[in-house]
Amino acid sequence: MEKRIAICPGSFDPITRGHLDIIERAAGLFDEVIVLVMVNSTKTNTAFTPSERVEMARRVTAHIPNVTVDFSGGLLADYAREKGACTLVKGLRAVTDFEYEFQMALTNKKLNPKLETLFLTTDIRYAYLSSSIVRQVASFNGDISEFVCSEILEEIQARLAPKTEQAQPLA
Repeated sequence: MEKRIAICPGSFDPITRGHLDIIERAAGLFDEVIVLVMVNSTKTNTAFTPSERVEMARRVTAHIPNVTVDFSGGLLADYAREKGACTLVKGLRAVTDFEYEFQMALTNKKLNPKLETLFLTTDIRYAYLSSSIVRQVASFNGDISEFVCSEILEEIQARLAPKTEQAQPLA
């Protein structure tokens, strides 16, 4: 029997508990899951480099034996073909996610006819959560401990929290 390989693609800037929920659920459905950190050309101001995002994803998925993490800067459909993946797994939070993801699924199917896209609805606990929310809250020194895993919390805070300036005496 052929191994069923799925890919969970995303920019993961940074990876959130919502992402992890989708990855864990996909790992229960497939023999192997590749968490694929990708470059999204529409997102120009990333907080973390691709290698930092790969490393964070590796740390938060280390407990899942059938998950690996990789990076690609190319076409997702081509990467899936190279890896022998049969399915892309995408998480959906709202109808607005579906419109974009549906268009991408049709494009990937056109580029790689053997590739299916499986949409998993987010757990209600994470319906509001996105990487941009994490970045925004962290940039105001807000508590993001409910949004990201403990393995990467300090790294995200160190990068995104505002730097406190030393008070200067008045002249």
